[in-house]
Amino acid sequence: MVTEVGATLRSYTLDERPILAGFAADEWSHGGRGQVLAPWPNRLGDGRYRFERIEAQAALDEPERNNAIHGLVRWMPWVLEAKAQNLVAALCHLFPTPGYPFNLLLRVEYRLGRDGLSVTAVATNVGGWALPFGLGFHPYLQPSAPQIDTAVLALPAHERLVLDQRGLPTGEVRPVSGTEYDFTGPRPIGPTQLDTAYTGIARGADGRAWAELTDAGDETATRLWTDEGFGYLMCYTGDTLDPSDRRRAVAVEPMTCPPDAFRSGRGLIILEPGQQWEGAWGMVAR
Repeated sequence: MVTEVGATLRSYTLDERPILAGFAADEWSHGGRGQVLAPWPNRLGDGRYRFERIEAQAALDEPERNNAIHGLVRWMPWVLEAKAQNLVAALCHLFPTPGYPFNLLLRVEYRLGRDGLSVTAVATNVGGWALPFGLGFHPYLQPSAPQIDTAVLALPAHERLVLDQRGLPTGEVRPVSGTEYDFTGPRPIGPTQLDTAYTGIARGADGRAWAELTDAGDETATRLWTDEGFGYLMCYTGDTLDPSDRRRAVAVEPMTCPPDAFRSGRGLIILEPGQQWEGAWGMVAR
């Protein structure tokens, strides 16, 4: 199920088994569940940035940390462009605002097939000057067990960005090998708490990187893949959610850039007038 607001992936099931932790039709997306994060994913410190000669100030929607978070389009209505039995595509035209004084057109397509769910995003600069851009998605992978502690997690990431108390990168990148952040070899999540930006992503010959959440003791698993357009994964174990939702699912978030990229420039995509960017990710469940 995909919503008009935010083109949010509200639910995804297989044989009546929830693959994602979603939300009901009469609820809103708590904790970013299933949302599209653009024109920046994750946090933007002070909501303020400079791009070329333009200075911008976004609303601080994470006021306790003095951050803007997850971009601007997740609460906007999107326009349905196409709908079929196995496909939904939606458009969002982001017009210039004080937080993002640029002209950006986004298209997101959700398609079901024999290989599971695939999500393709296209961003187009429809304005008259260059613009900065970043994109992320916020799916929560849900195990069959009521808590994630016994679930086995695999992440294809060999490095992490060190974050400060505001959730912003310090500029330091550390290898995860031998630390509590290392899930390159699948292992139970246990008590590990993650709100972690990963990079150093390992990919196959086809350019895809794969993360996986497996239920201990049964044969159910969800695999999430990203193409080369997404160089970062944010992994969040939900420890700061409302008590009833904590540690019930794991967010594995494909991102084109790390937190605070509009200020650091790291991983930032620059689109010239008329230029497009395209990327894809998806999920396979069994």
